[in-house]
Amino acid sequence: MNDFSVFIELIDNWAWIGWLVLIALFLVIEMLTLDFTFLMLSFGSAIGLVTDLVGLPVWAQVIIAAAAAAVFILFLRPPLLKRLRRGEDPTKSNVDALIDLRGVALHDITQISGQVKLSNGDTWTARSLTSVPIPQGSPVAISAINGATAVVRPINDQPSTY
Repeated sequence: MNDFSVFIELIDNWAWIGWLVLIALFLVIEMLTLDFTFLMLSFGSAIGLVTDLVGLPVWAQVIIAAAAAAVFILFLRPPLLKRLRRGEDPTKSNVDALIDLRGVALHDITQISGQVKLSNGDTWTARSLTSVPIPQGSPVAISAINGATAVVRPINDQPSTY
């Protein structure tokens, strides 16, 4: 018997410990991420453990475990995520709530500087999304927020005061 066959036999005899370690590792990572991805990988590892206990060779265990994990990720994870997020508040908040909010240019807005008053009453430093300056009094909408600066685009509405 050569060293390679002894090594393969050792792996084959103790593969169940590897599967248990993988299951535990994936469960710990899942507790930190809460995204169900590592939970599905731990389920795949559990299938790998079962195939080891049945007596399949290690290469078959790995293939079956990987296929099972892929099936779990593709078909079990999406409905679980949907069910988990079913009770969430769909209202946008923070920066997400500002996107597409309208306002009026308080000063000329260029790609470097400007100021805008939003429909919610906030006044923000602003810069233009386009290279064309936006004149004072023009209606704008927020395209993005970069730090404490609103990136705005002109809109073709009637001018309004906020």
